Amino acid sequence: MTLDKKPTKNTICPVCGSRVSTNATRCLVCGTNLQSEPETPEKKKEVQSPKMPAITLNLPLFIGMIIVFLAIGAGVVYAFLNQTGMVVEPTATVTITSTATVTVTPTTTTTPTLEPTMTPLPDIEYKVQLNDDCLSIAYLFNVTVNSIITRNNLSSNCGNLQVGATLLIPQPTPTPSPQPTATLSAIDSTEAACTKITYTVVSGDTLSSIARNYNVSIDSIKDWNSLPGDIVREGQNLSIPLCERLPTAGPTPTATLPPPYAPPSLLLPVDGAPFTAANDTITLQWASVGTLRENEAYAVMVEDVTEGEGRKLVQYVTDTKFIIPTTFRPNDTIPHIIRWTIVPVRQVRTGQDGQPVYEPAGTVSTPRTFIWWANVIASPTP
Repeated sequence: MTLDKKPTKNTICPVCGSRVSTNATRCLVCGTNLQSEPETPEKKKEVQSPKMPAITLNLPLFIGMIIVFLAIGAGVVYAFLNQTGMVVEPTATVTITSTATVTVTPTTTTTPTLEPTMTPLPDIEYKVQLNDDCLSIAYLFNVTVNSIITRNNLSSNCGNLQVGATLLIPQPTPTPSPQPTATLSAIDSTEAACTKITYTVVSGDTLSSIARNYNVSIDSIKDWNSLPGDIVREGQNLSIPLCERLPTAGPTPTATLPPPYAPPSLLLPVDGAPFTAANDTITLQWASVGTLRENEAYAVMVEDVTEGEGRKLVQYVTDTKFIIPTTFRPNDTIPHIIRWTIVPVRQVRTGQDGQPVYEPAGTVSTPRTFIWWANVIASPTP
């Protein structure tokens, strides 16, 4: 037997609009009493005023509208506060993490070598005597004429000296002695210039087989390694002098040249020293660059700068001094500036005239000058 259920009739709450059963006496949503009072004759007689239109809202829709209004209001307030600068951005909190500390090991600082310095000497006051000129005064105090002219603001010809006037004579600053430089002896230079390789003796090697493989004599290997005999052992390191290879058929091997020499240090005379005809000869001196070989020498180059491209003198000596001949002395009445340099040279061949032909074997020295005047000037009477 099947029971047919009749559909339940619903009605709408006049207050909140929720659907309720027709038999319900109270709205379950808003609690409104749904039972209508029985009409009485008095009520029927009451004048019914026109009803105001009622707005019915669903509860979820109502709650949604409230949320929207709140969001709009919050946005308006935030925009206003942001325009007035009352909104403060939150400060980011920095999280400090521990970092490993790197310890720097101090490096050793080398102490620089102090170079000798010389303190300039004070000027000497000199009263001009009768018949004095700048050249005689410069010769008296062993200074250059240009230094007197520059120090006293004199004319270029130094012709306005007045008797009794006081001149300031600049004393020459002492030149510090050149520091000794480490130079290699002939044996050390030869050893440094020789090309060598290191060979480790293996099983089955003999001194003769090693010498034959590298085309070097047995005596050369023994000399370079200080071997007392011809016996070598496995694992022994030998220095093979390739520069002493035996000649083979074919072109003559080119000899290994030693390293170039350093520039010589000039000693005497000092730069700018004055000389007159009383000095018939002038001796040039310089420091040695080391022991020269049989085909090496020093090239002495002397030039009279005052005459422009005039007199020049080139001589080759093996000593560390050279005497300028009297034939190179000026023969006029004006002072001449003489410039001189020294350079080590090596003979490369012999010319057609039988004279040796040299080429530089090192660096040219720093040039120096001195003043040579042919006119004899007597020293002033004290």
